[in-house]
Amino acid sequence: MLPHHIHYISDSVSFVMMRKKGKKEYHLRWGILMLLILFTAPSIYAQHRRMTTKEYINKYKAIAIKDMRVYKIPASITLAQGILESGSGNSKLARKANNHFGIKCHNDWHGQTIYVADDTRHDCFRKYKSAEASYRDHSRFLTSSPRYAFLFRLPITDYKDWAYGLKRAGYATNPRYPQLLIHYIEHYHLYKYDRYGLKRSKWHRENRKTLKYATPDVSAFVKVRTSMYGRPVLENNGRRVIVVKKGDTFKKIAAEFEMSMHKLLRFNDLKKSHILHPGELLYLERKASKAAKGYKYHIVRQGETLWAISQLYGIRLKSLLNRNNLPRHYQAATGTKLRVR
Repeated sequence: MLPHHIHYISDSVSFVMMRKKGKKEYHLRWGILMLLILFTAPSIYAQHRRMTTKEYINKYKAIAIKDMRVYKIPASITLAQGILESGSGNSKLARKANNHFGIKCHNDWHGQTIYVADDTRHDCFRKYKSAEASYRDHSRFLTSSPRYAFLFRLPITDYKDWAYGLKRAGYATNPRYPQLLIHYIEHYHLYKYDRYGLKRSKWHRENRKTLKYATPDVSAFVKVRTSMYGRPVLENNGRRVIVVKKGDTFKKIAAEFEMSMHKLLRFNDLKKSHILHPGELLYLERKASKAAKGYKYHIVRQGETLWAISQLYGIRLKSLLNRNNLPRHYQAATGTKLRVR
């Protein structure tokens, strides 16, 4: 359906053309109409297109960094909360009220308001003049409430403790709130923005080495769906993965996900003789050739096998071996540095 203003112009052109007849006039009319559509469509599309998470980060990262310096809240946490609470800027609250954190009115709010269905049919939420005002109010909200005071005694670069601390303080009711924040921080490497809120020397001393050897956290894997038997299907490195539980066999898992046992074994670099253990990761699709961005090296832990490492990062065992020039059955010693990307 054409926008109202194009219909209006189209009707005006039609009125003029009604007085004339012939192919020239007909082609002229449609030529003008198509030019109008050509030049107007991009702006209409831009108005209705959903913002991507990467676009959201690029748009608001400077505000999060600035607020980190003033209010001592990790920029990574602020950005992750903004992404989660506003749907990367696409929620009604974000679009209509510049409210990126779902902060309700409360008794101390004297600014503009908007009513949106949440816990009740008409919940009162704060309305801001700009997204920056929303970010600032979110920072003030955390710093002014006694129940969040303990967070500011945590290391400012420890985004995991902050994520779990927010849940412990009652910021959100979603039981997976910390894991979701951590997922966004690690998937989009939001932790790198925390360094801009610190002095460079302090960042290099406390965090550079830690982040260089970061490892995926299984508890932070995002749930993408549930199997027919209620098993959570997670995502790691862009691949669907499950966690093995007691009593699982290849045959049972293959039947549960309606796939051949041959594929299940091939996707996980395993043979039929492998005995499954609770807690192991099994991928439901072919693994990647390298780890996700943000992971470069892995330090081998005691008793850790190359296969277990490949599963943790969601990369093919052959790729891990080739990247480190290792034979297939090599057992890396504890403390060995392996390249995963």
